Amino acid sequence: QVRLEESGGGSVPAGGSLRLSCTRSTVSLRSACVGWFRQAPGKEREAVARIDSRDGYTYYVDSMKDRFFISQGDAENTVYLQMSRLKPEDTGVYFCAADTRRCMNFRLSPDGFRYWGQGTQVTVSS
Repeated sequence: QVRLEESGGGSVPAGGSLRLSCTRSTVSLRSACVGWFRQAPGKEREAVARIDSRDGYTYYVDSMKDRFFISQGDAENTVYLQMSRLKPEDTGVYFCAADTRRCMNFRLSPDGFRYWGQGTQVTVSS
């Protein structure tokens, strides 16, 4: 059974930081393109960044690259999203997603990823 699990969400004041973790518990997903997405209340799910576990290739949505940093942990089944200088508009549920295809071979969008976690809530207060 394919499993993705996010952790690290919480409530922080504006300007604060959080580090989200995404753990893949399935051997078949050790080599994967892993993406982070977020969804604010009443809005569509939007992309944040992605990383390819095979070669470290990363890609960020332009509006995210100054404050968000995606990385792979020492254990190859974990990907992190370091978020800094958080704003109230960053509030939402953050999801990680994975696909066995190489990141460079498909567009960063929700419909491009086959496997999803349940999400972790991030709340930034003003």
